[in-house]
Amino acid sequence: MTAKRPVGLGHGIYLIDGYDLGFSGRTGTYVFAEEALTIIETGPSPSVQHILEGLNALGLSPEAIQYIIVTHIHLDHAGGAGILLEKCPHAQVVVHPRGARHLADPSRLIAGAKAIYQDQFDRLFDPIVPVPEDRLLVKNDGDTLAIGPERTLKFLDTPGHSRHHFSIYDPVSNGIFSGDTFGIRYPQMEEAGGQLYLPSTSPNHFDPAAMRHSIERMCSLDIERIYFGHYGMTTAVDEARQQVLHWLDVFVEEGKKAYANGQEPQVLAQSLLEQLLAHHKTIDIRQHTELYEILKLDMMVSSLGIFDYLAKQHQN
Repeated sequence: MTAKRPVGLGHGIYLIDGYDLGFSGRTGTYVFAEEALTIIETGPSPSVQHILEGLNALGLSPEAIQYIIVTHIHLDHAGGAGILLEKCPHAQVVVHPRGARHLADPSRLIAGAKAIYQDQFDRLFDPIVPVPEDRLLVKNDGDTLAIGPERTLKFLDTPGHSRHHFSIYDPVSNGIFSGDTFGIRYPQMEEAGGQLYLPSTSPNHFDPAAMRHSIERMCSLDIERIYFGHYGMTTAVDEARQQVLHWLDVFVEEGKKAYANGQEPQVLAQSLLEQLLAHHKTIDIRQHTELYEILKLDMMVSSLGIFDYLAKQHQN
């Protein structure tokens, strides 16, 4: 695989493709070329080699990294933190207060991911290296981090996708690094001639009301850019908001029907996929193999999260 060069996004921000799941344009790492060299998201451990290659292409050394920020601790965003930290002797890992202990002891993260990915776990995520507690830096809602003389990042607690999730506001670009709370952007769809933004409703903290509230909170900042964990940047903030909130309602309503009828998550995943295909009927998504495969996976993982949410609701 020939890695793409990092992409300059303006305002001193670069995007490195981590080739998560073996796909280009799936999960990325953002680099701030600031006085305190900072990155957001590591992706899973197999992505670390691409991060190091990307830094080298930018003429940056991992020894210069001061901060490694993870929006949340799911392995496709933070699984590589421990192994990357070994290459960055002066760095701290910046994390939500609910996530810190799981980076120090990732056993529960590993168990959860294995339950979903099963025999694919090793290929996609291994190895998971613990982060030493003395190299963790916790940021609460409203906390800031100065990384350059003109750039101070602000952290916002943004649950909905997970309870250990914050998003990062950058005043220089007037943009938000939204992790998974603002959903997923599919650059493969843009290559096919359309736009597609979908909510990410994976297990096991999905909460639709909290997700909607977090999205509206981010938009209340009058942001001009969204930097997605999956994947890349958009300036079409209103379009992304409308699509994600529309499909959030669809996902939950379809999930309620499937759950009430005693169906399996696989049935819901297929139903959601078919609705997406019908909604975007001017583009034959099935002919765009990579996009279709990613959507099939995402609908399955999102369906598992919806069923998990509904099961908890029925227990209460």
